[in-house]
Parts: sequence; C-alpha cells; structure tokens
Amino acid sequence: MATPKPPRVPAYRLHKPSNRAYVRINGRFFYLGKYGSQESHDAYAAAVHDYLAGRPIAPSRRLPDPLPEASKLTVRQLADRYIKHAEGYYLKNGVPTSEPGLVANALGRVTKFFADLPAEQFGPLCLEQVRDAMVEDRLKRTTINGFMGRIRRAFKWAASRELIPASTHLALSLVDGLKAGRSGAVDSEPVTPVAKQVVDAALAEMPEVVADMVRFQRYSGCRPGEVCAIRPCDIDRSGDVWRYLPPGHKTIHLGRRRVILIGPRAQGVLLRYLARGPEEYCFQPVDSELKRRALANAIRRTPAGYGNTIGSNRKDNPQRQAGKRYTKNSYAQAIRRACLRAEVEHWTPNQLRHTFATEVRRDHGLEVAQILLGHANAKVTEIYANRDEVHGANVARLIG
Repeated sequence: MATPKPPRVPAYRLHKPSNRAYVRINGRFFYLGKYGSQESHDAYAAAVHDYLAGRPIAPSRRLPDPLPEASKLTVRQLADRYIKHAEGYYLKNGVPTSEPGLVANALGRVTKFFADLPAEQFGPLCLEQVRDAMVEDRLKRTTINGFMGRIRRAFKWAASRELIPASTHLALSLVDGLKAGRSGAVDSEPVTPVAKQVVDAALAEMPEVVADMVRFQRYSGCRPGEVCAIRPCDIDRSGDVWRYLPPGHKTIHLGRRRVILIGPRAQGVLLRYLARGPEEYCFQPVDSELKRRALANAIRRTPAGYGNTIGSNRKDNPQRQAGKRYTKNSYAQAIRRACLRAEVEHWTPNQLRHTFATEVRRDHGLEVAQILLGHANAKVTEIYANRDEVHGANVARLIG
C-alpha cells in the first residue's frame, strides 16, 4: 500500500494593499499581523502547527471580510501600480511598446485632480471632470477617448485584483466617450492620400535608404512600422510573389495573421538590402549615414592638402550614433525634412498607405484592398484565407 503524502505546508504570504501577512488554509484566509513582524511569524507558526495537528485554527485569526484596508488605496497608489503593470504587460518582441507612456499620461491627468482621493470614491463625475479638463487643453477628441479608455482599464485592473470594489469600475463605464460634432473637443483631420507628383518631388531630396523605404511602402501598402522592421529572415522568397510575415505586427495580440505580399517592383527595391545577416534590419540609418559621408567627400571643394583630412575629425565615442533600424518617428522625420527641401506640402508615411488603398480599391475592388492591407477577418477559415491570399497574389504581381 502506497505511503500517504504528508499535508502541504501553506505559505506565509503578503497582502500588498494592506502590507499584512496572511496564510491560506483549506480555502480560508487567516490574518497574521504586519508583514515581516515577529508577531506575524509567531502567528503563522501557530496556525500551521494547528493545521498539521488537525486542530481548528483559532477563530481570532480568521481574516475579516476581505481586508477592509484595501479600500484605503488612493488614486495615486492605484495609478502607480497600474503603470508598473503596464510596463511589464505591453511588450512587443520583448521590448516595451508606447502604451505604458500613454497610460502614464492618462493617469497623470487623473492624479492632477484626485491624487489623494480613495480610489473607490473615484466615480463618473470625477472622470467627467478629467475629460472636460482634456477638452480645455485642446486635445484631439480621439486622443481624449483613448485616454478615457486607459483610465477605465486601470480601474478595471484594480477591481480584478480586489483592490477596489467592482462597482467602482462599473460606474466609470457609464461615462460615454466624446461623439464627433457633439462636444467641444477638436476633431482630427482625416488621413488623405498623397498625390504621386508630391511624393516624387520629395523622393529626389531623400537619402537613398529612406527613398527606398518610401518606394517599398508605395508598392506593398504596408504600415510604416512594418517597413522599418523588415528583415531577410521574415521574408518567404519561395514563390514569384514573396510573403513578408512581420513577427510583431499591430494586431498580433488579437490572434490575427499578417501576410504582406511583395510583387516584382517591391522585390526590386528590397534586393540590394538582402545581402546582410538574416536577423539584421534591411533599412538601416547607419547605411544612410555612410552614403551621406561618401557623397560629402565626393563633392568636397577643399583641395586634399588643405583643411581636415577625411575622417580625422570624427569622435571615437560620439554621443549620437546612427541606429541599426529606423523607427516610425525617425522615418516620418526624414520624409518631413525632404518635403521642406523640395518645397512641397508635408505628407506622412500613413498617407502612402491610404494612397495604396485608394488605388487598389478603385482598380481591383474592396475585397482585394482588404487582403493586401491586412484588414481581413482573423477568424476566417483556412480555406478562405488561402483563397484570399491567392487572389491578393494575383494583384500583387500586377501592381507590387
């Protein structure tokens, strides 16, 4: 006959909102005193001893209905805890996204007015006051609604961890977002396509690498971040239409697959950037900087025997160095500078994507535009997905 296993010794634990120690025995919580104190360790030892001996735990140690001290959590404390949670939660390829910064911005607008208010007392009228202050600050309506959503999520997170009553979060959900044309908030201008001649004029003023990024996005319709992140290892070149599978695309957390189809023209742009390590980024600022210096040396007017010798005035460890990849912001900044030099209206990388969408929808229909832009429903069956990809590949051969 098998020897029965000894009972598991329950752990000495910390309840963070109240800084109290507790032990959970048979599904019941028992209060032990201030966490780390000798009193709490003695109470823990006595409770475990009674449990292992089969005796009932002293009723005086039973935790009152659950930790009333948790209700003393202030709005500032809630904000600090949720920001810390966001920093570890919103990651892409192991790197924090921009979301934690947006969360901190949103909650900072709450603590500006209600830092010391007990979190459970933060209600709909408080949220409306924060919303009205953002309207007065002339934030865009979509930005305000985004911040309000983040504030609600912070209180939802706190309620899910029993830091505040669930009713607090539910009450905040009653506050509607701002509707277009029905509030004093400023509405964002819609993103519009950009004319071909405007893009061509700016291309002539761009560094070669940035110009190729624009051409690749123009032919493929991908997002600005996807242009910046493309690597040789992410491209399937087995067919005549290549398939680019971004490892950390915009909707990966929703379980959606993203495939960018690369036709002959986009392939021609990429070819010269594929002769590098498989996990190196195709478009690198360091390449732009090397080409800029080479061009500056080629058009140098000072005779070779005069002035600085080429390369002699470079620092060994400069504070600013060209990076290994472009970001969405640095890519957009390079385009903005080219537009200024070309003296044409400023346009953004997102407008290239809108131009692609407009042209594809006009010439090939809405369904193909959804396929090539990655807007297809993620829950569609594999049969439909395969059919869609073949359909999109046929168009990519023609336009990409």
